[in-house]
Amino acid sequence: MSSVGLVLGGGGVTGAAFQSATLLAIRLATGWDPAEADVIVGTSGGAVTAAMVRGGGISTKFLNFRDRDEFTEELRSHLYRRARPDGLVRWARHGLLRGLRRPGVNFVLGSPARYHAGGIGEWVEERFGPFADWPPQPTVVAAYDLESGHRVAFGTEAAPDAPFPEAVAAASAVPLLYRPYPIDGRHYVDGGVVSGTNADLVLGSPRPLDLIVVIAPIGVSHQRRHHHFYEPFFDHAGRIALVDETETIAEHWPDCEILTLTPTGTALDRMRPNPLSPEAAIPTFAITLRSMKRELAEPHVWEVLERHLLQPAISSGTGDSG
Repeated sequence: MSSVGLVLGGGGVTGAAFQSATLLAIRLATGWDPAEADVIVGTSGGAVTAAMVRGGGISTKFLNFRDRDEFTEELRSHLYRRARPDGLVRWARHGLLRGLRRPGVNFVLGSPARYHAGGIGEWVEERFGPFADWPPQPTVVAAYDLESGHRVAFGTEAAPDAPFPEAVAAASAVPLLYRPYPIDGRHYVDGGVVSGTNADLVLGSPRPLDLIVVIAPIGVSHQRRHHHFYEPFFDHAGRIALVDETETIAEHWPDCEILTLTPTGTALDRMRPNPLSPEAAIPTFAITLRSMKRELAEPHVWEVLERHLLQPAISSGTGDSG
C-alpha cells in the first residue's frame, strides 16, 4: 500500500465543506478511507477538517443535522462566540511595530477582535470528539506564535503541548475576526498568515511518502466573473506559497507524487465572497460533491488515484477457495 499524506489548506467554513466533500468523493471513487492517511497537516479551516477525519467521519459528522437551519445555527453559535475586545498593548507590540518594519499582514496580528475561537474548539470536541488526547496518527495543525513571530506546528515534538481541540482553535483564529487564542501564556493566530497550506510540514514524517493529496480552497488560478478585490490577492499568495512548498518536498522526496485539488468555478461561486458564512456550508458541500465527480475522472487525476488509492474490489464470496 502507498503511504499517503493529506494537506488540508485554509479556507474558512466553506473551505472545510469543500474539503469534506472532496474527501468523500475520493472515498466513493477509490474505496480509500482518508482516516488511514499516514500524515495530516491542517491549516485554519483545514485544521477543523483534520479533526473531522481523525474523529472518524468524513461526511456524517460534518453534516449530521436534522435540518439545514438547525445545522447552520449550530455552526454560527460556535463560530461567532462574542469576546470582549482587548489587547491593544499586545497589538502595538506584536502587530503595529512589526508592521512598520515589514508592511503587510503584520499590521493586523494581535489586533483586538469581536469574537474568540474557543467556540471552534468546543464544536470540534462536541461534533468530532471526544478527543481524550492528541490523535494517535500523525496529525499537525499550523498556527502562528505572536510572541516569537514564528510558525508553530502543533502535534510535533517541537511544539508546546496542547489539547487537540484547543490547538485547532488556535490554528483557526483569523486576525481581525478573532482575538489571539491563549495557550499556556502565549498567544496564537491562524497559521494561514504564514501559508495557506503549510504543505512542507509533511516532511516531518519519519519516512518519505508516496503520495501527498493537497486540498486547497485558496490558491485557485481562475476567478469568479464578479469577485471582490481581495480574492485574487489571497489566491495569488496561496499559489506562490504552495509552489515553494511543493518544490521543497520534491527536493527531499523526489519520488513522491503530489496531487492538488482546488475548487471548480461552480463550487467557487458558492464558497465566495465570504468563506466564513455558515449558510454557505451545506450548498458548498453539495455542489462540490457533484463537481468533484468530474474532476476526479480527469485522466491526470484518476491515474494518480488509481496508482495509490484504489482499493481492491471486495470478493462476493462465490469463488472457489481451493
